[in-house]
Amino acid sequence: MTTPSQSEVTRYLLEWNQGDEAALQKLMPIVYDELKKLAKSYLRKERSGHTLQATALVHEAFLRLIDQNSVQWQNRAHFFGVAAQMMRRILTNYAVARKTDKRGGKAQHISLEDVTGLAEHRDLDVVSLDQALKELESLDPRQSKIVELRFFSGLSIEDTAEIMQLSPATVKREWSTARIWLRRRMFKGS
Repeated sequence: MTTPSQSEVTRYLLEWNQGDEAALQKLMPIVYDELKKLAKSYLRKERSGHTLQATALVHEAFLRLIDQNSVQWQNRAHFFGVAAQMMRRILTNYAVARKTDKRGGKAQHISLEDVTGLAEHRDLDVVSLDQALKELESLDPRQSKIVELRFFSGLSIEDTAEIMQLSPATVKREWSTARIWLRRRMFKGS
């Protein structure tokens, strides 16, 4: 997970916290490619024929990120964790808008099977997933964050452990518990 620009990103974030707008201009080109990889990872899990492109998702997320006045950026991991959350919200809002479209658009579906084994040969409504994750967050914020980093960001157990400053064994255990809880929550009554 360590990249040559990790300390540079953290430095620019801290300078940006202190009101240095030039730091933001230096930060953008450094994080853009990684944000685009994150966006592509999200979009791979979306329904085929999705009209939102990775570049548009990155730009929308970045606009929302720079508009965050109350966030005190801690480091690179914090920035990308918030970016992942922003992208999830954008896609959820997009799904809600599509679902309520006057032309009768149907809910977006994403398959969790490839990434988590959470769904066994089932498609999952992204709006329902978002609601379940919000519920999980109220019950166990750490497990919710692990799901977000593992599923949505596509991070490994080790990378997730590094970001969350936990042991890989703890992340693995919490990940397993969260998947079981989500499976029960998402498919109750199925």
